[in-house]
Amino acid sequence: MGKPQSTERDLDFEEGGDPSFADGADSDYASFLRRSPAERRLLKQRIAEADKGVFISGEAMHRWIESWGTENELPPPKLDVFLKPRRS
Repeated sequence: MGKPQSTERDLDFEEGGDPSFADGADSDYASFLRRSPAERRLLKQRIAEADKGVFISGEAMHRWIESWGTENELPPPKLDVFLKPRRS
């Protein structure tokens, strides 16, 4: 097993060669690194938002979607899951 990679360095990776990883999650990570700089910035923003730990539950989303097209259509769900933030 090789030396662990620096997440910050890899997330900030903007140009360069195609990293070669073995399989599994490493392949997903290599796929992330092959994305355009704009896509990587967007993914980093989405990760930062998710790290805040505030979400809409799957149950609330399901109830809302199931109500679409009915005479009792629900309004969009509100945030109802509050977890401890992963990062400050």
